[in-house]
Amino acid sequence: MYKVSLMSIDDLKEAYKIECEVNPSPWKYETFLSSFEVGHKGLICKHDSEIIGFIIFSPINPEAHILSISVTKKIQSKGVGSLLLQSMLDQCAAMNYKKIFLEVRTSNLQAINFYQKFGFSKDAIRDNYYSDNSEDALLMSLSI
Repeated sequence: MYKVSLMSIDDLKEAYKIECEVNPSPWKYETFLSSFEVGHKGLICKHDSEIIGFIIFSPINPEAHILSISVTKKIQSKGVGSLLLQSMLDQCAAMNYKKIFLEVRTSNLQAINFYQKFGFSKDAIRDNYYSDNSEDALLMSLSI
């Protein structure tokens, strides 16, 4: 059984391992840590006592910006990402947020399709957005 809860500072090291496992250009650990110091929020998903996924977002009412979402490779395509994203959307709706934004690599068709299943629309391209390879980002949004 999967359980979603708020991410705490104590969860960061375990979540960061997932970030490094699945992200082609992972954040530095210091960036991961400082995101909480500046007020970003996170949710984790656990199976038994192991963190298997997380989502980090920046809430700036009336909007939120998804900064990172990752699920460990061994459990991808089992609904964990959907559970995390839906939990985040529910939380934002309960706080009366109106719009959610995110950027995704234009080559990451699996992620783009995932977000479109939740109703996100394609809004714009951000040229040379990713510093590791200058890949463009697709800006997507969802009104809630």
